[in-house]
Formats: sequence, structure tokens, C-alpha cells
Amino acid sequence: MADLKIAPIASHVAGHNALARNVAQPLDLGWVQGVRVNLSAAERRVATLPGRRTVKKDAQAAWLLKAITCIDLTTLNGDDTTERVKRLCAKAKAPVRADLLEALGMADRGLTTGAVCVYHRFVATAVEALAGSGVPVAAVSTGFPAGLVPHDVKLKEIEASVKDGAREIDIVITREHVLTGNWQALYDEMRDFRAACGQAHVKAILATGDLKTMRNVARASLVCMMAGADFIKTSTGKESVNATLLVTLIMIRMIREYQEQTGFKVGYKPAGGISAAKDVLNYQFLMKEELGREWLEPNLFRIGASSLLADIERQLEHHVTGRYSAYNRHAAG
Repeated sequence: MADLKIAPIASHVAGHNALARNVAQPLDLGWVQGVRVNLSAAERRVATLPGRRTVKKDAQAAWLLKAITCIDLTTLNGDDTTERVKRLCAKAKAPVRADLLEALGMADRGLTTGAVCVYHRFVATAVEALAGSGVPVAAVSTGFPAGLVPHDVKLKEIEASVKDGAREIDIVITREHVLTGNWQALYDEMRDFRAACGQAHVKAILATGDLKTMRNVARASLVCMMAGADFIKTSTGKESVNATLLVTLIMIRMIREYQEQTGFKVGYKPAGGISAAKDVLNYQFLMKEELGREWLEPNLFRIGASSLLADIERQLEHHVTGRYSAYNRHAAG
């Protein structure tokens, strides 16, 4: 591919720098209760996004390569096995075929996914399989996906995953606290989860499809950030409605407001239903427009996905060769 413009691709897929971790703030109920959402304006904002923003050719390849670095490559199925998790970890370490990376000028960039996300049972397996790669293991916890086990059991599960080597913990909140407006209970729960995680970063899963209103989503986002969440995340992937551009807009605007008020940057993770390369581009566009370039890096942006990587790799192959390949040539697990 002599005519392929390699430099613009490589320049977009840069490393990321460490940033100050979010520090818990006192619960400010006045701030929480004062949150308002202009739903019609938000709906108009996201409806116009796909028509306003598009990237082609080398630029599209660059955005997709950047997206790979932000994927939490995930398997959360009842039939998961040790061997499936090992295969997933192998894919996380080498997410794109070597010949494609060579053609794209990325062979020496050490491209990996952002993390591998598994149940606690497979944390030790994943940690061993990823040793030396720099790819962290994220464990879903606190009675995932419903979050209805006793609170002390939730804390013990977090501690067990951290002990096994998980560097990130994806917790689920108790939705009842949001639905009944018990913000103190949500705050206290989230503070306990953060404390149990220790040095491991904590992603707060709101299960937005269960929260009924966008105002609830916004308020729950704010409370979890006040309590010390490093990331806020849309969904478990098990709800009837998971990540959407609308809920993303609401959540990342709360991230922006929180940063303006406290100075701390909190990450964002959409999860569930993001399986096409064209869809992830819209999430990236929205992040950049609303929060800035820094939120395109894996320390502030993650995408919970299992099949997305296969479609991205297919698109990259088409960019290089002009041909689409079958999905089964890009299996992750």
C-alpha cells in the first residue's frame, strides 16, 4: 500500500499520561437536587451527530485504532471457561493482525486493548495470561449484574478480586437507592466500594436502562463521582436498554460539570450493544466535542464490548486490502 498515508494514523494513536485520581467529595444534596436535564435539547443534540461528523480512509483508520486502545475486551457469559478467557487475553495483547498493522505503519506501536473484563472466577487466569503485557484485568463485582447480594458480600468480592490481581473493579450500584431518591445510601455504598478497591480503580455501573429518567441518570452519575468513582459506566450489558448516545451525553455533561466544580477528571465507559465500528465512531466524536481530546485516551474513556473488535478489524482489513472478510476470521474468544 505505497499510497497509504501512514503518519496521520500513527500520530492519532499516541500513549496516555497519568492523571490525578478523583478524590471523594462531601455529599452535596443541594447540588444533586438542583440537577436538571433539558431532554428535548439533548435528543436534538445526539440526533444531529451522525449527519454532522464523519471520517474517511486514513482518518477513519486512525480513529478506529484509537478505539481499540479503549476497549475493555469482555466475556461475561454463563458458559465462560478458562480456555475462552485465555484466548480473549491473547486477542487483547494482539488485537489486530500483524500484516494489517504493518500496512498501517503501526507494527512497532505495541497496540493492545484497554483491559480485559471478566467475572471474579477468572481474574487469576487473566492476570497470568496477560503478565508482562501491560493490559490490566477488570473484574465485575458487587453481585453483578443485579447487585442485590448483601453489602458485606459485595465488599468481600471486591477484596477477593483485588487480591487476585484485578487492577480495575466494575461495580454495580443498588438501583433502588436511585429510584427512591436515597442519595445518602447511594453515596455511602459507593464510598465503601471505593475504599474496598484500594489502589484498584473503580468503575460505577449505573445500569441506566433501569433508572427510568435521564434526571435520575444525571443525579446518580454525580453522586457516584462525589463518592470517589474513577469512572462512571452506563450498563452491565444485561439490561433491556444499554448504552445509547443520549444517555452518554447526559453522563458526560455531568463529568464536565463535576470537573468544573472540583478540578477532578472522571472517566466514562459506555457498555452493552456497541458492536459496529460506525457506532463507536459516534461515541468518540461525542466525547471529543463535549469533553475534549484528552477523553479519547484509555485512562478516561473505555468501551465495554465483546464483538466490536471483530468489526473494527474487518474495517481495517477493508481499508488495507479493499475487501471485507468474514467475522469468523476475527474471533476473540
